Amino acid sequence: MPATHISIGEPWMWGAFIVFVLAMLALDLFVFGGRKAHRVSVREAGGWVIAWCLLALAFAGLLWWYLNAEFGAEIARDKTLEFLTGYLIEQSLSIDNMFVFVMIFGYFAVPPPLQRRVLLYGVLGAIVMRAAMIFAGVWLVSQFTWLLYVFGVFLIITGIKMLMFADKQPDLDNNPLLRWIRGHMRITPGFHGERFFVVLNGVRWATPMFLVLVLIEASDLMFAVDSIPAIFAVTTDPFIIFTSNIFAIMGLRALYFLLADMADRFHLLKYGLALVLVFIGGKMTLMPWFHLPVEWSLAVVGVVILGSVGLSLILTRKENRTQPQ
Repeated sequence: MPATHISIGEPWMWGAFIVFVLAMLALDLFVFGGRKAHRVSVREAGGWVIAWCLLALAFAGLLWWYLNAEFGAEIARDKTLEFLTGYLIEQSLSIDNMFVFVMIFGYFAVPPPLQRRVLLYGVLGAIVMRAAMIFAGVWLVSQFTWLLYVFGVFLIITGIKMLMFADKQPDLDNNPLLRWIRGHMRITPGFHGERFFVVLNGVRWATPMFLVLVLIEASDLMFAVDSIPAIFAVTTDPFIIFTSNIFAIMGLRALYFLLADMADRFHLLKYGLALVLVFIGGKMTLMPWFHLPVEWSLAVVGVVILGSVGLSLILTRKENRTQPQ
């Protein structure tokens, strides 16, 4: 079973964290230009990626400091490692969302200045969906412990399928959700800025941006189904699960803008993510017979992700060198 089974989330901790998240979203909207359409530069995106990583590390430090004073060094160490491992797992698995975002924006030819705000709405939807799924999952696992092994088998199957179909691109032309919406709603042929709906000649129309938002929310839901069970291999503490998920989600949008133009250079990353899922699923199914310390899980996930990224860059560089100029 996961390392430490007590929940350390006091009501004031939940309240403080939720206020922090809302404050960051408000800063994004009203201070840092989230309400204005503009193309996010690599420098701006890189700054936000670094900021969110530092905020996650600062949160881990504060968590250790508080728990060390209240519960002792052992619990402080275990819970901090659980948070860091959960954050790394969720951040790694959320990268797969980036490839889907690239595909969605490319399919609809969304201009770069219009991408930022729709991703912000995607983040808001993902926070609500994941919160509901986390609390439902924690309650189910507390009532039916054997569900952890079901999650493990599910993750192994998902990882194997990802390995088999890593290079296959979804066919959005035949996406059933898109086909249903197009068959039941009026869709304008072009964009109307960042608006999701417009009224033309007294008739309400949806814009292509609405379709983009629906697909982004749907992709968030599908990836949450994969990623949330994965963290149960590390902890069943709802506060740790929620905070690590939210930090990963909040940093995903900046990561997309940083790496979107280079997505094709990370062609082996999907294989690395698939291996992570198989590893985590195997860890969950073997829990009754074999316990892997949290720090080892953190190391394995980190090595697999960094290895797949590094190997992707090396192979891409070699391919570019061999191509005729």
